[in-house]
Amino acid sequence: MNVGKVIGRVVSTVKDPNLEGQRILCVEPLGKREPSFLALDCVGTGAGETVLYTTGREASYAFLPKTVPCNAVIVGVVDEIREFTK
Repeated sequence: MNVGKVIGRVVSTVKDPNLEGQRILCVEPLGKREPSFLALDCVGTGAGETVLYTTGREASYAFLPKTVPCNAVIVGVVDEIREFTK
């Protein structure tokens, strides 16, 4: 699981039928030097929110028993990040 920030939304009028009704958001990883990517939203996040996301084959598990083709999915909204001190 990784942390990122929602930086945009994608509007697509033509897509795989299994993606009908799914929101596609643009996510920027936090704390990593990686490019932004597209992810499906299964928790109802919005622009500017800090989110938890997962990638790879396990991403589609968030929609079980429905089969949704995806490589990245937002699975949670981060309310607060605390750093531990010694």
